[in-house]
Amino acid sequence: MPKRWFVQFLCLALLNLGTPLVAHAGLIGTLQAVEAVQAGARTQDLALINAALAREQVRTQLVALGVDPAGVGSRVNALSDGELRTLAGKVAEAPAGGDAFAVIGIVFVVLLILEAVGVIDIFKKFP
Repeated sequence: MPKRWFVQFLCLALLNLGTPLVAHAGLIGTLQAVEAVQAGARTQDLALINAALAREQVRTQLVALGVDPAGVGSRVNALSDGELRTLAGKVAEAPAGGDAFAVIGIVFVVLLILEAVGVIDIFKKFP
């Protein structure tokens, strides 16, 4: 009895090998392809900007500038794709802020050298 079931199963399997698989294909327009790529890029840009806005230093600076941190998310979501891409590029290129004292020090040294050479007169001599 088990041999009979096994033979019937194999016959059925062999018959199914001859049936073609059906695949449905369609054309995708250029606009649909571009929108799909832009949707992925928008998601990445939003993730980058939201990660930057989640930092405590950024939130304190927003409060210092008079911006409500709770409303920033809705403003970022309302940006167009181009504006979002530009802002994400600026966030990615922005320095972390750890070199601020080095930059200030370099500027001060350059100003001192220019003052000593006589190119500029920043430090007025008082009588």
